[in-house]
Amino acid sequence: MKGARTDEFRVFAAGRAGHLFRSACLLTSGDVHLAEDLVQETLSRMYVTWGRARRIDNPAAYAQTVLVRTFLTHRRRRSASERPLAELPEGASADRDDPALRMTLMRALSQLAPKDRAVVVLRYWEDRSIEETAAALRVSPAAVRTRCVWALGRLREQLGGSIAEFAAR
Repeated sequence: MKGARTDEFRVFAAGRAGHLFRSACLLTSGDVHLAEDLVQETLSRMYVTWGRARRIDNPAAYAQTVLVRTFLTHRRRRSASERPLAELPEGASADRDDPALRMTLMRALSQLAPKDRAVVVLRYWEDRSIEETAAALRVSPAAVRTRCVWALGRLREQLGGSIAEFAAR
């Protein structure tokens, strides 16, 4: 019985790891090493609760929630004061289609506060509802709406007209 659960978890982890990593990269503003650490921590926490996963309606959404909470916990630690480099190291492919746009967006995301960044990633990258985002972050739906408005306004200020030139391509 235990071996079957372990096999189920391996299949789940293999299927979700890439998606979790992409979300983690957005949350960490392109810090791939921290993103890998967050995914590893998320999967280890999921493994501990995997026996109870049958009671979880949507394990994939639960994993995303665990990822965001792990990210926010990391940001509260003193060791989180390290800052990633402005450019990705060679060999790390940001996006095959338009790396300049991806780097511009990552830089803009990095300027947001961690909770604002989490709201933007959950609402617009993960395409979650306001209620789902509020539940994941343990805040009220009104707080999510407020953070969305503020964070998107801040992104618009940072990106200004430069985003229009990328969108025209």
